[in-house]
Amino acid sequence: MSNEKFSEKMGDAMLDPRNSRIWKGLFWLLLLLLLVDVLLGWYWSMEPDLHRVTPRADAVVGETTTREVIRVAETLLDKPGGYLSNDILPHRLWLDNMPNWEYGVLVQLRDMTRVMRRDMSRSQSQSQEDKDLAIAEPQFNFDAKSWAMPATESEYRRGIKALQRYLDRLTDGNDNDAHFYARADNLNYWLNEVQNRLGALSLKLSQSVGRSQLNMDQEEGGLAAEVDETGDYVKTPWLKIDDAFYEARGAAWALTQLMRAAEVDFADVLRKKNATVSYRQMVRELESTQDTLWSPMILNGDGFGMLANHSLVMANYISRANAALIDLRKLLQEG
Repeated sequence: MSNEKFSEKMGDAMLDPRNSRIWKGLFWLLLLLLLVDVLLGWYWSMEPDLHRVTPRADAVVGETTTREVIRVAETLLDKPGGYLSNDILPHRLWLDNMPNWEYGVLVQLRDMTRVMRRDMSRSQSQSQEDKDLAIAEPQFNFDAKSWAMPATESEYRRGIKALQRYLDRLTDGNDNDAHFYARADNLNYWLNEVQNRLGALSLKLSQSVGRSQLNMDQEEGGLAAEVDETGDYVKTPWLKIDDAFYEARGAAWALTQLMRAAEVDFADVLRKKNATVSYRQMVRELESTQDTLWSPMILNGDGFGMLANHSLVMANYISRANAALIDLRKLLQEG
């Protein structure tokens, strides 16, 4: 049988009314799968709530912070739907809010593990770094979107296991096994990283409303160069507004959890520097970013327009937290 005759025969069979049930069945099956995917996507987009940080009665210095770093990392991987940033299923085409939330959390994990490895676990700059933190820190810097060979989740779980080994040595009663130095300078190193992140997030959120912005890189050698007063018009693309919002929301969630834990381990430092109130005010501003979002979408009204602008509300809380953070760092340095 020639190819032409075979094609005609197959075409006639497909158009045969007796086979219409097959096509209808396939159509309804496809529709059902799409509906299930949408419902799963909605469930997987639910953000984890803030949880209380309760230190153990016999906790050693650094234990509460380390446990919370592990808990944040496990939440990133084990929340409903698991880790979605490297997902290749169809819902990945429209389910972008949660991957951006995950990226905000991941950045804070990377900053915290870096500071723990570089500063908090070492008595001075010439001290030897902790062997398990030296593994954990680069593991969380692995490609966030690798689907296989190796998968992102497997690399991050290696980082969690390394953190757990560090925690085990920190709490085994042997002072020579692992260290955590809760000093003012170490806390200040971490807060410097946080300050830079919050400043960048606040700027990104505020750009949801287009405006002219002067180039801050025009000053050279301490002398003001000739400034173009018109500036550059900067505005976040419409399809990227929710990305910036959920990245900031994820970062604020992770920071709130980590700062609640750090307050336990650095309580003596904060008390001696009279900085406890400033610290708690900063955490309170971050907690406000986690209020329930009742709108089905991120609104982007003008600053004083008829509609709300969720990005500017988020930027307000983050800017207030950053302002409290600047005052806190001054107390740690001079108090």
